[in-house]
Amino acid sequence: MPLKSIFKIVTISTFIIFTGTTYAIDKNKDTEDKKTIPKARQFVSEHKGKFNGQNINYKVTAGETYLRDKKGNETASIFTFAYTKSSKKNTSRPVTFIWNGGPGSSSTWLHMGIYGPKHVKVPSDAKYPGPPPYPILNTPETILDVSDLVFIDPVGTGFSRALGEHKSKEFWGLKQDANSMAHFIRTWLTDNNRWNSPRFILGESYGTTRAAAVAKILENDLSISLNGIIFISQALDYQGSTPYVRDNIISHITYLPTMAAAAVYHGKISPKPKDLTKFLAEARLFATDELMPALFKGNSISKANKKHIRDKLVYFTGLTSPYVEQAELRIQGFHFAKELLRDEGLSIGLLDARYTVDEVDDLEAQPNYDASRAISSAYNSGLRSYIRNDLGVDWDRIYLSPADDELSAQWSWRTVPLGKAWEPAYINTAHDLSKALRINPMLKVFVASGYYDLITPFFDAEYTLNRHGIRSDQIEYNYYHGGHMMYVNEAVRTNLLKDTRSFIQRQIK
Repeated sequence: MPLKSIFKIVTISTFIIFTGTTYAIDKNKDTEDKKTIPKARQFVSEHKGKFNGQNINYKVTAGETYLRDKKGNETASIFTFAYTKSSKKNTSRPVTFIWNGGPGSSSTWLHMGIYGPKHVKVPSDAKYPGPPPYPILNTPETILDVSDLVFIDPVGTGFSRALGEHKSKEFWGLKQDANSMAHFIRTWLTDNNRWNSPRFILGESYGTTRAAAVAKILENDLSISLNGIIFISQALDYQGSTPYVRDNIISHITYLPTMAAAAVYHGKISPKPKDLTKFLAEARLFATDELMPALFKGNSISKANKKHIRDKLVYFTGLTSPYVEQAELRIQGFHFAKELLRDEGLSIGLLDARYTVDEVDDLEAQPNYDASRAISSAYNSGLRSYIRNDLGVDWDRIYLSPADDELSAQWSWRTVPLGKAWEPAYINTAHDLSKALRINPMLKVFVASGYYDLITPFFDAEYTLNRHGIRSDQIEYNYYHGGHMMYVNEAVRTNLLKDTRSFIQRQIK
């Protein structure tokens, strides 16, 4: 399930371009008066650094790009942090468009966690990072040597806002959001003379939901081909990542291997498997070949078969036989997070099952607080400090992270316009990805999954992308010892950057 709301750099000169007048934000309005829309604001700075052994001079443009309707009227301001190599010959240099998820997340996590030229350091072993100050370190491993980077904040996040007479909720929806992001990419390519650059899109969590939908719009509607798509914590077909719907058999299958990984991590599997990869392969096989048929049978399952399935679930999850029996063999993913360490008075994290928290109520069925949210303050503090002190972004506009507090309640999941009949179903943009991949047979998808992610389980990525008419030779799976934001683990961060670089390089040959 997507989040609701989850080198050496030396600045040689910094300057700010003011292209419009300063205006105050009325917190009770989500738009500016149409008559007072200023010119797009930009903060530009020049930097140099060493990435993957290469000395690179680059420009950072932290600023607004205005979306316009067919009449040329401004509809929304999309704020981005664009890192572009300083060169007169960069019109064919790769560019990667990056966003986080939510819906309702700014690009803070991917920006300050892994792909930006600086990152916030938090403990790799899932310990609480503590209060500020937080270390903000150089990132010589990032991919700026092979691609320019554009970090995007959708409307209602970061500094991005609706404009004029337009309301933010016009952009808050599955279809609306994807259209705004696709048209932003087209506008950015035009404004920056980058139409002949190799193009990649990179999303995390709901950002992968968005990426699949955007890929279809780009390929099918706007004739903009992509070189590659990068999924961090895949979430395309929500049936496999929705564990709290009682009758959703699929989620019991897709979550089992992640629960097994978490049980190993917390020492609940005895004897401890010598080879985690092999153990998880066994968990996958059990989930599909034994657990799924058993759950499908329901009350018609034999007593012997039910006992066999119960014992195997106890083995793979580390839970007790009485609990598995009471659950009727249906181990709900979020219940598991509360139950695994209940005897120790701890709940494990949802975004990252390595984290633990001592909650007040030990009798609840599932956690009331996600232990892995412990890193939120570090990332938000790190971003605000970095953009003010390194990028010179000194603006009285509020940077929304978390998002506008009305976004979640007003988000539209409808796949058809208002007034048309519509039966709610699990969100699924895998069909959009399938269409994009068939239009562009050279397009490939890099999929990065964390073993300990109880929000978007790694087996769900396999379940989703092995179906929906998606060709297997266009998908590349990668697994890491982390959770939803797997890059908080230092070893994973460097490995994921290395793997991302390799993927981009292969796709531009």
